[in-house]
Amino acid sequence: MEINWYPGHMAKARRLLADQLRRVDVVLELCDARLPDSSRNPDLERMITGKKRVLLMNKADLADPNVTAAWLRYYQRRGIEAAPYSAISGKAKEALSLIDRAAKEAVEKAAAKGMKKTVRAMVIGVPNVGKSTLINKLHGSGIAKTGDRPGVTRANQWVNISPYLQLMDSPGLMWPKLSDQVAARRLCYIGSVKDDVVDLPMLTICLLEDLLDAKPAETCARFHLEDPSLRGEALLEAVCRGRGFLMKGGVCDYDRCCSVVLDEFRGGKCGRITLERPPKEERPDAAN
Repeated sequence: MEINWYPGHMAKARRLLADQLRRVDVVLELCDARLPDSSRNPDLERMITGKKRVLLMNKADLADPNVTAAWLRYYQRRGIEAAPYSAISGKAKEALSLIDRAAKEAVEKAAAKGMKKTVRAMVIGVPNVGKSTLINKLHGSGIAKTGDRPGVTRANQWVNISPYLQLMDSPGLMWPKLSDQVAARRLCYIGSVKDDVVDLPMLTICLLEDLLDAKPAETCARFHLEDPSLRGEALLEAVCRGRGFLMKGGVCDYDRCCSVVLDEFRGGKCGRITLERPPKEERPDAAN
């Protein structure tokens, strides 16, 4: 299953973002805490070099807290300011305090000159990691468009959070060639790539296999599986039968199965699961 998806509007958005970066004080990067590696665009990493940056591990309430803690240690060792967050249930003041801390130096420089600085922060990340949801949380209203599909935000837009803080909501940016197909597949899990350009049965099988590797007991319970060693099409068939996704004559309803499995993972109904771990020495069992 080869995955490549780079809509035309993203090339224009990338150029606009590169231009706007010169005007911002802080970059607020979002990733999905369940996929801390795959949900970070390496192109964005290169573009923001030299900028004050905060990495928010969004949807941390859906991720394994022990693995999230290991990732935070990993980022700390690399000099990256990172924090777990939930743009839906988290408190706005927690995210705002991180922005304030990152902008402290610029604010103090302005104060030394007798000026009250308006901080400009840019919110960046791949599609569907919750950028617009975060901005709405900080603004206190639905000022930024949100959706459960990629490509909802198509242009950069500045949002006034306070008299002295502006946030820019940027379109989710993919990189032009998804050379790492494991990462590409996992981006499909969270909806960063449109479902209609992917082989959904194969994608669902891969997701189920990853879930079984990460949390076998919880996954078996969720999808009524008796044999955690199942893989491939046999696994998809077992989920259909276990959850009752059957048509007339007992034929498996694969379309319904794929839709439900993907929706349940994206909605956090599969439990607190993280599909990626930092390098071996940073794993929770090796952290002490």
